[in-house]
Amino acid sequence: MARIGIIGSEGRMGQALARAITEAGHEVAGGVDQGGNTAALAEASEALLDFTSPAALETNLHAAIGAGIPILVGTTGLEERHHAMLDSAALAIPVLQTGNTSLGVTLLAHLVREAASRLGPQWDIEVVDMHHRMKVDAPSGTALLLGEAAAAGRGIDLAGNSERGRDGHTGARAEGAIGFASLRGGTVAGEHSVILAGEQERLTLTHVAEDRMIFARGAVAGAAWLIGKPAGRYTMPQVLGL
Repeated sequence: MARIGIIGSEGRMGQALARAITEAGHEVAGGVDQGGNTAALAEASEALLDFTSPAALETNLHAAIGAGIPILVGTTGLEERHHAMLDSAALAIPVLQTGNTSLGVTLLAHLVREAASRLGPQWDIEVVDMHHRMKVDAPSGTALLLGEAAAAGRGIDLAGNSERGRDGHTGARAEGAIGFASLRGGTVAGEHSVILAGEQERLTLTHVAEDRMIFARGAVAGAAWLIGKPAGRYTMPQVLGL
């Protein structure tokens, strides 16, 4: 049994995490929200779960480092400077950051990488995500995770080979580019498809999230797995042994 602390405990995801921790036979060490004492929570925990905001990342990482415990970060919308913070923290503690903690999405990313590596650049790749109307970032963290998997499979850099926000007369699609489309509406928990379109054939790999509990369960599995690991930057595929 592990004592796991929740940063952002009053939000919908925080409440789901509390249920998932109990479901898995672990103990909720406590929770904090904006303005709370994150350092005190870290001292009472064996691992931290952070699903808050990019603006809070630095404070949360410092709390985990101060207590010498691992942290799993599921916050999306991170920029280069946030990843630099994560890399720095990983020199001192185990850190796992991911755009999606679902075990199903983790396996999907593995399959996308395999497919992209075996099908040539003449197969166009499009990543489509749909989420509830309240989601503020696009493409979603999961869409970017899947795009990175496709790029890794092809041995290319995603930043220099992606197409987003098509509108008007855009010209022909660039060969080898990875396209993104984001849909927002209703109460959709999360739906992601990676389309590989070739000549006269098309392969679609899809994951549908029916409840945010799938993300909470995966996050708890990841946090528990981190306990006892040496300092470093870890990934969800490692949790699954991929």
